[in-house]
Amino acid sequence: SQLLIEDLHFDGVPVRIYLPREPSAGKRRGVIFFHGGCGIFGSIRCYERICRYITRKSDSVVVSVGYHLAPEHKYPAQILECLSATVHFLQTADSYGVDPARIIICGDSAGGTYTASTCQELVHRTDIPKIRAQVLIYPFLQSLNFNLPSHQKNASNALLSWDRTVHSILTYLNKDCSLKEPILAGSHVPESMNLKYRKWISPDLIPEVFKVGYKPPLPASFLPQVHEEVQELFEPRFSPLLAEDAVVCLLPDTCIITCEHDVLRDDGLLYRKRLEDNNVSVTWHHVQKGFH
Repeated sequence: SQLLIEDLHFDGVPVRIYLPREPSAGKRRGVIFFHGGCGIFGSIRCYERICRYITRKSDSVVVSVGYHLAPEHKYPAQILECLSATVHFLQTADSYGVDPARIIICGDSAGGTYTASTCQELVHRTDIPKIRAQVLIYPFLQSLNFNLPSHQKNASNALLSWDRTVHSILTYLNKDCSLKEPILAGSHVPESMNLKYRKWISPDLIPEVFKVGYKPPLPASFLPQVHEEVQELFEPRFSPLLAEDAVVCLLPDTCIITCEHDVLRDDGLLYRKRLEDNNVSVTWHHVQKGFH
């Protein structure tokens, strides 16, 4: 009864928009929400209660984006649809009573990936308003190293295990799932690439408090045929932690939420450091007893 809810299409992408019924004295804030689900499941409907809650509690207009799922809709369709819907909302915000200068993007898990990727894609756009902030809720941000402390500590967690993470990635990319074992071992990454990105992705960059009991794995043998099969893993739009500093330094204010019992915890920790090193304002919330 407090909200007006409509199903629309933004540039051909299904969205559900939530608008407070109570009149506002001025333009409201806007929230673009990308749901999680590894890009292969999840929907607007699954996140209905969450989006209603955000709308009511923040008195904002929320746009939940129903991007089409893989593998039927091949990568990078999901990211491109999130980008298209975002640009459409930025261009039409006034018609929904939203201040285009006060729009944030928010997402959980794969939705956090799409949030990070969309913000990176938009940093050089001068024809639309700038994103005010991004909120990344236990995001997936890199595919180079699956042997960070959080991968080791939370390898057997029920909802998102170490094994299931890479299995989901391969399903999302419509790849042969027999590639899972060499990727988990790190055989998909040449030494030159490991050396190049060690400054951004390494256990050495994780705070000591999160490395209790961590045992560095033995180096894996590089397998060129595996590397060639999974080139998508090394694209910044798939692994936003690989974006260059020239992009990262232009990103909007950021809120990162990590959970202690989450295999993806260290992705968030590494991105936090990366953003702070590039003088981006970061608010970090860590849920000590939280899980993915």
